[in-house]
Amino acid sequence: MAKTMRGAGIFLAQFAGDDAPFNSMQSITRWAAELGYQGVQIPTWDGRLFDLEKAANSKTYCDEIQGICADAGVEITELSTHLQGQLVAVHPAYDSQFDGFAPASVHNNPKARQEWAVNQMLLAAKASRNLGLDVSVSFTGALAFPYLYPWPQRPQGLIEETFVELARRWKPILDVYEDNGVDVAYEIHPGEDVFDGATFEMFLERLGGHKRCMINYDPSHFILQQLDYLDFIDIYHERISAFHVKDAEFNPTGRQGVYSGYQSWTDRAGRFRSPGDGQVDFAAIFSKLAQYNYDSWAVLEWECCLKHPEDGAAEGAPFIQNHIIRVTEKAFDDFAGGETDQAQIRAMLGL
Repeated sequence: MAKTMRGAGIFLAQFAGDDAPFNSMQSITRWAAELGYQGVQIPTWDGRLFDLEKAANSKTYCDEIQGICADAGVEITELSTHLQGQLVAVHPAYDSQFDGFAPASVHNNPKARQEWAVNQMLLAAKASRNLGLDVSVSFTGALAFPYLYPWPQRPQGLIEETFVELARRWKPILDVYEDNGVDVAYEIHPGEDVFDGATFEMFLERLGGHKRCMINYDPSHFILQQLDYLDFIDIYHERISAFHVKDAEFNPTGRQGVYSGYQSWTDRAGRFRSPGDGQVDFAAIFSKLAQYNYDSWAVLEWECCLKHPEDGAAEGAPFIQNHIIRVTEKAFDDFAGGETDQAQIRAMLGL
C-alpha cells in the first residue's frame, strides 16, 4: 500500500532559550504551529521544555505534554537524546568538551558520566512508549574518531575493537528499546564512530543486526563528506526511520577541502545552510523516500552559519510541505489497461 511521509516537523533544540516564546513547551509549540509546523521533535535534555525522568515514570505527565502539543496544533514527532547518546562512548581526548553535555555532578568522572548517559537513554525508551512514539533519534558516541585519518598508522585491530566495544555498550540499551517497541534512529554524523554507511554496517554487524538499530537520515552531513546521499537511500532505506531536513554546501578552493583548514563555520569549504540555500537536492531525496514508502516525519533541523534562525524556521515549514509527495495509489497508465486474461498472455508469448 502506498505511503506518504508526515510533516512538516521542527527540531526544537536550536530554538529553545530563556526568552519567550522559546522558554516553555506551551509557548514554543504555539510558535511552531503558527509557522505551519504539524510536529515538534523534543530535546530531552532541556528542562525548560521537558522533564525526561518524569515522562519515563508518569503516563499522566506524558498525557499533559501531549495535551499541550494538541492545544497548540502539533504532535510530537520523536524524542531526541543526541547529547546523552554522545556520552555513551567518549574518547578521553574529548572528556572536558563533552562534560558540558552532562550535569555538574558527573563532571571530571567519565565512568559516572557514562552511567548517567545510559540511564538517560533507558528513561527515553520508557518516555517514548508513554508518549506512544515508535522512533527516537540519537548519536552513537565515539571512541575511535581521533584516529579517523590513517596517519600515524593505526595498530591492527584498533577499529575492530572500537566497534566491538561500541556494540557492547549499546546492545543492552537497544534491548530495552525493543522491549518498549521503539527504534533508536542514529544520526550518521562526523564526530561519531558511525559517520557513514561503512561504519554503520560495522556497528550493525556487531549488534547482530539488531532490529532497533536504525538511521536518522540527514543529507547535510553527507554533503560535507562528499558521500552520495541519494545512493545511501537506495542502500539503507530499510533502516531509515527518521529524517532531518538540513541543507549544506561544499565549495572547495585551492586553500581548503573536506577538512576545511580549522576555519570557522562561515569560512569553511563545507558548511551548513538553511533548506533551499545549499546544494542538497531535496526534490530527489523526497522522491527517493517516497519511492521506498517512507512514512515517518520530515523534521527541519535548522543549522545555518548565515541566516537568522527565526527566518530559517519561518521558511522551513512551507519548504518541507512543498517537497512532500502525496504518493499515488494507482498507476498513471491505468486508464489504458484492461482485465487480466491468462489466455491472452499465453497467446502474446506464443505459447
